[in-house]
Amino acid sequence: MLNLGTPVSKTRLVEILWGPHASDGAVATLESYVSGIRKAIQPGNTKLGPLRTANSGYVLDPHLVELDLSVFHQLVRAARQAPPAEAHMLSMQALELAAEPLLGFELAADWAEEARTRHAADKVSAQVLAAETAAFLDKPGLTISLAQSAIQSEPLNERAWTILVAGYEQASLPVEGLSAYERCRRLFDRDLGCAPGPALQAAHLRLLRQRAEGNTELSEVLAALLYLGERLHGPKPTQLAAEESRRLQENAGRVLDSFLQQALAAV
Repeated sequence: MLNLGTPVSKTRLVEILWGPHASDGAVATLESYVSGIRKAIQPGNTKLGPLRTANSGYVLDPHLVELDLSVFHQLVRAARQAPPAEAHMLSMQALELAAEPLLGFELAADWAEEARTRHAADKVSAQVLAAETAAFLDKPGLTISLAQSAIQSEPLNERAWTILVAGYEQASLPVEGLSAYERCRRLFDRDLGCAPGPALQAAHLRLLRQRAEGNTELSEVLAALLYLGERLHGPKPTQLAAEESRRLQENAGRVLDSFLQQALAAV
């Protein structure tokens, strides 16, 4: 069923069922099991039902079997090619189908764990797509919730962090957005040894500006930080602009010094 429409060889099925401990009669035992399954799911029509023999193995006919996992993949593929409103609806439908654990009755099998790992990654991708389309449809609450779920499964997923910060920005929650960015920055620095990418940094800058709106002191501090950051990492001023640059740097330094003094006094 994990390979709906694609033949799976008898050798592979024997390996899954018995591994290196398979006996010489394992293939015959497998064929006996399959015969019993056919009688149960396609009585009186064992050769033309959904479970068929193909290429020294077995295949389930996708036209005769309805499988949630297969429908999930179809919905996600359709969502990736659809306009935002339709894409959001399709991705949410896919996530509803993926709500239950995959192969929850096969907790100890390696092949089932591999399938769960692949499915978890596909589910995160669908969550991010649903979050991005929710943001496009101006649904910040849903955007934040979906992005948080994706991050819980994949803490290093930068797309999920970016849409989470953007969701807080859309919801006019700059403090929460700045806090999320800082968690992401520390996590990336610790586990990847790098900083967030340009899109996430741009969202962070927009939040800083949003937080500073209506607060003259914060606006001045932000402007000073931005100016000094440009001077540290940008091109050096020309000789004619050197004096003006020095004056602006001194002013930025005074603004930051005053702010830090106030902050220390408040501690």
